[in-house]
Amino acid sequence: MKSKVRLYEIETGKPIVVLNDEDVEDMGIHVSDRIKIKKGANTVTAIVDTTTSFVKRGEIGIFEEVKELLDVKDGDVVDVNATSRPKSVEFIKKKISGGVLHGHEIREIIQDIVDNNLSDIELSALVTATYINGYNMDETVALTSAMVESGEHHNFGDDTVDKHCIGGVAGNRTTMIIVPIIAAAGLTIPKTSSRAITSPAGTADTMEVLANVEFTIDELKEIVMKAGGCIAWGGSVNLAPADDKIIRAEYALSIDPEGQVLASVMAKKKSVDSDFLVIDIPVGKGAKIDDMDQANSLARKFIELGKRLDISTECLVTDGTAPIGNGIGPALEAIDVLKVLQGKGPVDLANKAVDLSGVLLELSGKVHKGEGRKVAEEILSSGKADRKFREIIKLQGGDPNVKPGDIVVGDKTYEVLSEQKGRVKHIDSKLISNVARAAGAPKNKAAGVYLHVGVGDKITLKQPLYTIYATVEDKLREAMKLSEQLVPVRVGGVIIKSVKR
Repeated sequence: MKSKVRLYEIETGKPIVVLNDEDVEDMGIHVSDRIKIKKGANTVTAIVDTTTSFVKRGEIGIFEEVKELLDVKDGDVVDVNATSRPKSVEFIKKKISGGVLHGHEIREIIQDIVDNNLSDIELSALVTATYINGYNMDETVALTSAMVESGEHHNFGDDTVDKHCIGGVAGNRTTMIIVPIIAAAGLTIPKTSSRAITSPAGTADTMEVLANVEFTIDELKEIVMKAGGCIAWGGSVNLAPADDKIIRAEYALSIDPEGQVLASVMAKKKSVDSDFLVIDIPVGKGAKIDDMDQANSLARKFIELGKRLDISTECLVTDGTAPIGNGIGPALEAIDVLKVLQGKGPVDLANKAVDLSGVLLELSGKVHKGEGRKVAEEILSSGKADRKFREIIKLQGGDPNVKPGDIVVGDKTYEVLSEQKGRVKHIDSKLISNVARAAGAPKNKAAGVYLHVGVGDKITLKQPLYTIYATVEDKLREAMKLSEQLVPVRVGGVIIKSVKR
């Protein structure tokens, strides 16, 4: 069938075209079926959507991705023919039915994800199937390897180390302290981190307050070669690209299949040839995992997967019952990091960073067993980590002389005071994060929440509990309202109401 091109300057993220309902019926195809479009020597396979009015009969609506691949202009005539669905759709159906996938089937699925050959419905079906039926360890190894093969692979030299946290704890910005400690110890730590999806800040968001985080792989290698480490956004260097597409589908469904979590973490570590890895698994009320047995099970699987991928892996199951540090939101968390590196910051953040650094130093063989924490603490207290961090900031285009007071925070504030004296019983990470996001974090880096108290602190009547920061009055009001509804801080079992000073 020949069709006249109608161009639309819209990016869809994958090869999608629109046909009139009548043309689709004549061709015997349906929504999400594939068609092959040919213009001269150029051929593209695209996913079909349909309309009764968007394009007329005999026309084909083409978006930016297909336009570039075909090199067509508005009004050009192209050949359009039905074609079969990718074989990987059959493998997805196999997983839906509870089957076990072979390595070649998983590789085909991952390649089709990278090539944008699967529709959103098909990708959602895969995510749902893996959430319900899970992956066994052989499938997880195959999935991890396929993800590595689908993206770029880079070697940063011998004794490359890394750290990962599965997330779920507000303010847990240990990476920005661990990287300079480890690099100052003489190890190589090319840390690529994520931006926030559902949290008030990811490590990349917080580092971006202080320096650039988007680099080409060559630029990143140069930074690591000079400083021994970096803190960059992983999305800019094309590591395991299928993972980012799968994560978007998971986010839309609010599900997080365990096998996908394992593969997601380990694929990115394998892509930079990490030799040693420590994984932080917070557990507790308000964290992603609230059951100790589940946390220990996940730790065992990470360690087993690490063995099969030749990455020496150790997991720490840590306390996730409350936020770590005081700041929640990019700018406020950056202030915490700078203070800790100067020996003045939140003690809980410093302690956790030193604990994880110590494990990594011992795991890599840099220090003897039992000496890791002491060495990490000395590097931090001596100022070596602070100097290393400022070297990394400079190499990443930031101001190496930045001080905590230089960082801009929201000028619209709301202080929550206690209406009850006693001890702080609980601070819910998820709820306090929701308040910070309502204030504008992470998109607005100056927004967030600053905690004035920690769990177990003894407080007096009308004592400040936390302050909400925003730059927009409407956002501040939204966060204030949510704070009253959610009540993220509890004292002596009594709900604390929000009171503006």
